[in-house]
Amino acid sequence: MVPPPLPPSNHQAIQQFLSSVLSQRGPSALPYTEDTKWLIRQHLVSLISAFPSLEPKTATFTHNDGRTVNLLQADGTVPITFDSVTYNIPVIIWLIESYPRHPPCVYVNPTRDMIIKRSHSFVNPSGLVSVPYLQNWIYPSSNLVDLARELSLIFGRDPPLFSQRPRPSPSPSPSPSSITNPSYHPNLSSLTNSSSFGSVGSTGGSGYPRPIRPPQYPPPSPYGGGVGVVGKVGTDDAAEVYKRNVINKLVENVHGDMLQLRKTREAEMESLFTAQAVLRRREEDVNKGLKELRDGMEVLESQLQVVLMNTDVLEAWVRQNEGKVKGVTKDIDVDNAFECVDVLSQQMLECTSVDMAIEDVVYSLDKAVQEGAMPFDQYLRNVRLLSREQFFNRATAAKVRAAQMQAQVASMAARAPHYAA
Repeated sequence: MVPPPLPPSNHQAIQQFLSSVLSQRGPSALPYTEDTKWLIRQHLVSLISAFPSLEPKTATFTHNDGRTVNLLQADGTVPITFDSVTYNIPVIIWLIESYPRHPPCVYVNPTRDMIIKRSHSFVNPSGLVSVPYLQNWIYPSSNLVDLARELSLIFGRDPPLFSQRPRPSPSPSPSPSSITNPSYHPNLSSLTNSSSFGSVGSTGGSGYPRPIRPPQYPPPSPYGGGVGVVGKVGTDDAAEVYKRNVINKLVENVHGDMLQLRKTREAEMESLFTAQAVLRRREEDVNKGLKELRDGMEVLESQLQVVLMNTDVLEAWVRQNEGKVKGVTKDIDVDNAFECVDVLSQQMLECTSVDMAIEDVVYSLDKAVQEGAMPFDQYLRNVRLLSREQFFNRATAAKVRAAQMQAQVASMAARAPHYAA
């Protein structure tokens, strides 16, 4: 059976009530984030439109650790169909502080003549409901209307409440609003039939008795006086109606500005994240370059050690041969001015001198050709012969240099302990 729709006045009162309590600021403000209050309002309005037997309220919720907080709740009944008969299951849906990013907290709320079914699949002895829709809650697609529909479907297959035998009353005649049930019957025979659903506090028809509660009004809004859900708007004057409409329009405009500001900030954050990624890549490049510089510095330090060792060798040679030139005549043979220490050095000196002499000869031949002092064909023949000889000398010098390097490394390795000391 589809629940009857709310009257227009009651629906407007619910919207005004939710706008009022969600717009509170300061110590009396509800503990919901500003970017989710509009979605919470829409969820509750849709829930009350689909299930008029539920009523939005504010009440004090006590956490398991003893903390108390003022939260929104949807209190009332959810219609179910059991054995082809429609009943109403009293429930309370608490919207916790992190709603709607996290699921609400749902309890069945049995009256004094009801008990919770033992070993129920989705309701524990304290009345806490744990249906799959709550366990698979996905923000922002999940909502209260689908939750209430799943509660109605699951409770219709396995009702969580039973009626119990009423205690004998000392009064000779029972109250007309009480439920008479001569025996314990586990098929919800004493639960309220949805076809005779009354307003809050009513006990007429076959509905389950509910205590008459005084109307609950929300705390005053900083934007103007709002009315509670049970208030009547038919007696308001035009000024009050216009004032409430202006407040609602202002709330909608503020919400639109918040969404636009959020989009702008998200774009700015995206650009900042992009800049951060670029800076990180540059940091990696700088660190890589710094590592290469450190490696190069180590290579230069090792080469500096080699140069210092060679300097020591040359200085020792100079000190050793400094006195040999004393008393020598001025006519010194250039070819015998340098005395090689070994055969490799002598061979290197000869190859180098021949190479440099050939360079000078080729240069002189180039000048002669340019000046026209030598025929061009003769120039080519001479350059070819000289180049061949120069190639062999350079190849020999390269082999001698490799042999000298090996000998030098062996000598350095032998002198390393001495320099370390």
